[in-house]
Amino acid sequence: MSGAGNREAVFPTRMTLALMKGKLKGATQGHNLLKRKSEALTKRFRDITRRIDEAKRKMGKVMQTAAFSLAEVTYATGDNIAFQVQESVKSARFRVQARQENVSGVLLPSFDVRHMEHIDDFKMTGLGRGGQQVAKAKEVYSKAVEALVELASLQTAFVILDEVIKVTNRRVNAIEHVIIPRTENTIAYINSELDELDREEFFRLKKIQNNKQRDAADALAEETAAAEAAKASGKPREPINPVTEEASSEAAPAATVLEDEDDDVVF
Repeated sequence: MSGAGNREAVFPTRMTLALMKGKLKGATQGHNLLKRKSEALTKRFRDITRRIDEAKRKMGKVMQTAAFSLAEVTYATGDNIAFQVQESVKSARFRVQARQENVSGVLLPSFDVRHMEHIDDFKMTGLGRGGQQVAKAKEVYSKAVEALVELASLQTAFVILDEVIKVTNRRVNAIEHVIIPRTENTIAYINSELDELDREEFFRLKKIQNNKQRDAADALAEETAAAEAAKASGKPREPINPVTEEASSEAAPAATVLEDEDDDVVF
């Protein structure tokens, strides 16, 4: 993906070079931030995975104990215990409260169990027989509900983190293997083109300087040849100063006007 032809279609100017350098700097900073975010999310993901494993093991033991406790209640009170519990319960004793936890910009839901201690609708259930087994089953199933809510919270966070980590890793890979190499290739292309333009400008200036030196040498050779020709003919060649000749030509008429005398004018 980072071949020499993989670059953006831009016009090679110094302004474009500055823009590409700014883009490369931003891409590098974004890559570093996303990389650290991915590492933080991965660390939390592993922690949640470990906690899920522990919660499942705990859930298995609690449900096993609850099943034995329910069997004891059924044996002690008879088959109508479920109907008695359903008839006596009016409101829920356990309430689940949802909250959000921010982990590197990702909101993870978390569920907490609230015990309503003042609600105990079926406290009279099993009063005739099996009251001890009913109380024990109530306590065991309370622990089972708490373990179930904790497991549900961890599973929800696990699913969300799994999806977010995949998206973040795709972005990190795209920046690292596509955007940054393409921008670097573009910067290298612009630098090569600007260097070529500088070489062309240097060659042009060198050519102009050589032409000026050649013209000066030709003019000096002509002047030297003319001086030698004048010396050979016996007439010394006076150097012509255009400024002096122009000044003398302008002063001559003024002197002539002052030297003329007019008989009719009396001072």
